[in-house]
Amino acid sequence: MHRIGFGYDIHRLEAGRPLVLGGIDIPHGAGLLGHSDGDALVHAIIDALLGALGEGDIGTHFPDTDARYKDAKSLGLLGTVAGLVRSRGGEIVNVDTVVVAEEPKIGPHAAAMKAAIGPVLGLAPGALGIKAKTAEGLGPVGEKRAIACYAVALVRFPD
Repeated sequence: MHRIGFGYDIHRLEAGRPLVLGGIDIPHGAGLLGHSDGDALVHAIIDALLGALGEGDIGTHFPDTDARYKDAKSLGLLGTVAGLVRSRGGEIVNVDTVVVAEEPKIGPHAAAMKAAIGPVLGLAPGALGIKAKTAEGLGPVGEKRAIACYAVALVRFPD
């Protein structure tokens, strides 16, 4: 049996914060605001995996009201969720993502993001898609006030 999960996240950009996206630090004048490290790409992947499990969303599992997750590394949270998938007998087949940002340019960082995320999920680079888009100047992303991310995950479970 296969199940698909879909995830989405958006975080506001704030000057003076480090930009952590896709599990890596990206040089930029602003970072993503969040209770954890604010990694919207990893958060979208977490939500996609939880969706495939029928298990709510990132806020259910790692609430921003819990001090344990203050400044948490999102890759660690992703590892916990990947472990949950495996504990339920699931195998992550592939994950595909889209990062919507006006800046910084994401393409030059995609390979490093794959190298950071892939091992946590047990995925080869060819089973993890990271695509970059802009918002063509529209909305908070287009106005360079936020970065939005989408993810879809395919998980195989024993019949």
